Amino acid sequence: MKADFAESISEFLKEHSRAILGLFVLILVVHDVFGAHGFIAMRRTQTEIDRVKKDIDRLNSENHELGQQVKALKSDPHLIEKIAREELQHAKPGEVIIRIPQSQQPAAESAAKP
Repeated sequence: MKADFAESISEFLKEHSRAILGLFVLILVVHDVFGAHGFIAMRRTQTEIDRVKKDIDRLNSENHELGQQVKALKSDPHLIEKIAREELQHAKPGEVIIRIPQSQQPAAESAAKP
């Protein structure tokens, strides 16, 4: 009985060995393309890495600019005066600040035209 079973398995493998091998190769290829660590997942991960690198570069640049602004605010008296005049509306002794309501100010486009 065992001999008959072994012979039938051997005969089956002889007849279908190429089909089984082809199916196995096809399964491996599909797994390599669509699997959790396959080609598509790798491309998606690489795209995410590129996006994160761009964000890091942008943030480093922004950080550098902010550092320059902090340095200027600590050491540049002209910048400090400009901010005090524009944002805090401070005046030098003897100067008068006249505030124009926002609704009465000319539009930026019409002010720029001669």
